[in-house]
Order: sequence, then structure tokens, then C-alpha cells
Amino acid sequence: MDTVKDVLGRLGRKVGEATRKAEDLAGNTWQHLKTSPSLAEAAMGRIAQGSKVLAEGGYEKIFRHTFVTDPEEQLGNSFVCYLSTSAGPVMGILYVSTAKLAYCSDTPLPYKNGAQTEWSYYKVVIPLHQLKAVNPSTSRLNCAEKYIQVITVDSHEFWFMGFLNYDGAVTCLKEALQLHS
Repeated sequence: MDTVKDVLGRLGRKVGEATRKAEDLAGNTWQHLKTSPSLAEAAMGRIAQGSKVLAEGGYEKIFRHTFVTDPEEQLGNSFVCYLSTSAGPVMGILYVSTAKLAYCSDTPLPYKNGAQTEWSYYKVVIPLHQLKAVNPSTSRLNCAEKYIQVITVDSHEFWFMGFLNYDGAVTCLKEALQLHS
């Protein structure tokens, strides 16, 4: 009888943990889609990004193609998210390597060059030795809205939000900060 209780107790904990993870993923996915000005645009952006990852051979190859990297630099992880800008949230991928944090928008954004409109990807590159702080936070008005503030040693702030894997991003960014501070 004790063995049966023990097995059922372990099973109950595993089911509880799986349920919590599923709820987190569902909540993060909903928040990710809601962060975009258009739900349909966000959904299509994720599909397009997934297709690009498959076509180009994975996040590692996209990272190396998009950013200047050293041969010994390794990509640790990548996170689908938004970068908060003065023009609004920009959907993209945050990469964490052994040397830097690097963000690139999924699509090019328009900007004016004189009278002409030109297009460019929005990119941010922060060498890990330039990291000063990684601050996870949650909106006081809506606890589902989760952010990560990244501060550099020269006091530049970057706000990332709408993560599909918020907890994983917080852990990874905090570890990167600890290893290089």
C-alpha cells in the first residue's frame, strides 16, 4: 500500500509540474501574440520564422550568418521575443552566445533616407563583458505581461518582452551576466 501511495504521489507531482509548464507555455504564447499590433501578423511571423529556421539549417546558422562571430564563439540559446522600441514592439530573436547578446528583427523595418524609404533589419549587439544588469519584471496591471530589462555598463537599457520561454530566457541571461561579471 505504501508503494502504491508513493508511486501515485510522484505521478501526481509530475502531472502537476507538466500542467504548470503547459499553462506557462500557453500564457506566454498568448502574451507573445497579443504583444504584436496584429494577432494575425504575429502568428504569420512565427510561421515564417519557423520556415526560415528549417530552410537555413537552424538557429546556429542564422546567428552566424546574421552577426559577426569568432570561430570559437558558441551559440548558447535563442529566444523568440519582442524588443521594445520608440516605434513600438519589434518581433525577432534574442541570441545568447558565449561572447554576446544579439537581437535581430524577423523582418526589415522602414526608415527614411532623405526622401527615400529604405529597409533594414533592427539589430542589437551587446558583448557579454558590457552587461551590467539583467532585471526580470512583471507588469503591475497585468501579471501575464513579463519583461526583461538588460542594462549595459554605459547605462543603455533594452527591454525585451513577449517571450515564448520567459523563464528560460531569464535563467540564461542571468547565467550569462554571472559568468562575465
